[in-house]
Amino acid sequence: MIFPNFFILGTAQAGTMALQSYLQQHPQIYMTSEKINRATLPAKEFKLSRNKKINQLTIANPLDLPKKITKDMAIGTACPVYLYNPNVAPKIYEYCPQVRLIVILRHPVLRAYINFLHLFLERREPHQDFLAALQAESQRIQKHSPWFTHYIQLGFYGQQLKRYYQLFSPEQIKVYLYEDFLIEPLNILKDICHFLQVDPKLLPKISREFTQSEIPAPNFSPRFFNSLNCLTKILNSFRDFSVFQKHQAHNIMLPEMSLTSRKFLLDLYREDILQCQDLIRRDLSAWLKPDFF
Repeated sequence: MIFPNFFILGTAQAGTMALQSYLQQHPQIYMTSEKINRATLPAKEFKLSRNKKINQLTIANPLDLPKKITKDMAIGTACPVYLYNPNVAPKIYEYCPQVRLIVILRHPVLRAYINFLHLFLERREPHQDFLAALQAESQRIQKHSPWFTHYIQLGFYGQQLKRYYQLFSPEQIKVYLYEDFLIEPLNILKDICHFLQVDPKLLPKISREFTQSEIPAPNFSPRFFNSLNCLTKILNSFRDFSVFQKHQAHNIMLPEMSLTSRKFLLDLYREDILQCQDLIRRDLSAWLKPDFF
């Protein structure tokens, strides 16, 4: 049987699916064509279907692979929930212990806010105030709300990554920052190709519209974005066109992230950010500074 030999673990709103869309254009990489929103990986083995989707772990017949796919290729799948869900890491290790793991992390406070904005604009978020939505999270979780409404919990990267570092060698894990992926996507993709042992010269053209999860551009974002010094270049170069179109079409005022919300989240994440930087061996002290915003 042929199993995936790499996973893109997430996190949500951090370019996971954009990365997948680029890698699947590489002739030596075979990836799923759609996002997988499964919260668990049920039973025995990964099965690849004709439409290039890895459906689920299942007791199945031999893999039905297109003729061009061989076990020598990099075969992967991506899903933002893989990093968050505690059941996934041991299941991957059980069936794919030699697998390579790729993670993109976004500042947890900004990630939570962008997550909130997307659901707000899709009319799936009942609260118009970001802080109120955060305060309602514990009740949501108790009521088994969908994982993508867990704005706070999704941002504890240190806790989530620890599950993988306890099972897999650090050499099997590559962690990138979302800010770097925005600024130098080509270099990130080349590094991933080396990691997956495929030809780094066979990369697609890089488009500025490569992600559906970018911060709204300054001309239609909340006022506080005007003061985001460290992201000025990014905001001037990239837009989340899905957010832009919805905002323009419905003339919606985007809820702001207050200073109270930012402080509340930074205080929550401080210890976890320090744990995360120790795991990935990268300085994340900038994430702890209020002026990062």
